[in-house]
Amino acid sequence: MRSFVLIVVGALALALAGASRPAATVTKTVRITATAFKPATVTIATGSAIKWSNADTKAHQVVANSGAFASPTIGAGRAWSHTFNTAGTYRYHDALHPALTGKVVVTGPPPAVTIAAAAPIILYGSTTNISGQVSSGQPNETVTIWAQPYGEVSATLIATLKTGTNGVWALTVKPTWLTTYTAHWKSSVSGNIGVSVRPNVLFSVTRRGYATVRVKAARSMAGHKVYIQRFTRFHEWVKFRKVILNTKSSKRVRLHVRRGRYTLRAYMTVNQAGPGYLDGISRTVVYRKR
Repeated sequence: MRSFVLIVVGALALALAGASRPAATVTKTVRITATAFKPATVTIATGSAIKWSNADTKAHQVVANSGAFASPTIGAGRAWSHTFNTAGTYRYHDALHPALTGKVVVTGPPPAVTIAAAAPIILYGSTTNISGQVSSGQPNETVTIWAQPYGEVSATLIATLKTGTNGVWALTVKPTWLTTYTAHWKSSVSGNIGVSVRPNVLFSVTRRGYATVRVKAARSMAGHKVYIQRFTRFHEWVKFRKVILNTKSSKRVRLHVRRGRYTLRAYMTVNQAGPGYLDGISRTVVYRKR
C-alpha cells in the first residue's frame, strides 16, 4: 500500500509538471523619458516580461499602483525587467516623478491552483499526501491549505506552503474522519477534494477460540455493533457472530464452532461506524478448530 501511494504521488507530480510549464518569456521594452513612459500602454501575454529602459538623464523608479511590483532606482542608461505571471491590468507610476504613469495589460487565463489526493480513502491513524500546482508554474509562490472536517461549519487554515519546481506544492495530512481540503493561491481557490476515513477494526483469534475485536476511531464506539464474518465455499462473506463493543470500543467473545478450518474477519457497517466514517473491515484471520 505504501509503495502504491508513493507511485501515485510521483506520477501526479510528473503529470502536473508536464501540464503547466510556463511559456517562453517574451520581453517588450518601455522607454522612460523625461516626460513619459513610451509606450504608455503595453499588452503582453501571461509569462512575458516588460523591460523599462531609462533614456533620461535623471533616475526613475517604476512602482505598481497596487504594489504588485516595484523597481529599484533606475539610473540613466540603466534598465529593469519584470515578468508578469498573472493576467490582469497593472497601472503604475514613477515614484520619483509621479506625473509619469503607465499601464501593462496581461492577457491569459486567470490565476488557478489545483489540488488532488494520492489516496482518497485511508484507514484511521494513517496519512495521505495532497498536492497540486499553481498556474504560473513558478517556485516560491505562497499557497495556503484549508481543511473542513465533517461536522464543522467552516474550513480552517492548516498550512502555509511555498511551491517548488514548476509551481508544484505537496502536504502530508492525517484526517481523523471525512475531511474536505482546498488550496488558496493569490485570488484563486481550488476545487474541493474529500479524504474519507475507515475506522481501524482490529481482529484476532486465539487457539482456544477466543476472538477479540477492537475499533480505533476519533470517537468512542461503545455500544456499536461489529459483525464477525466467515468466508464460505461460495466465495461470500456471511455474518457469523454479532459483537457489541464495550466502553473501551472492544470486546472479547468465545467462538462456538465445529471442528474445521475457518476464514474470518470483523466488519463494521457504515451505519455502525457513524457520521464521518466509511465502513470498517479488519484483516482476515484463519482459525482452525481441532
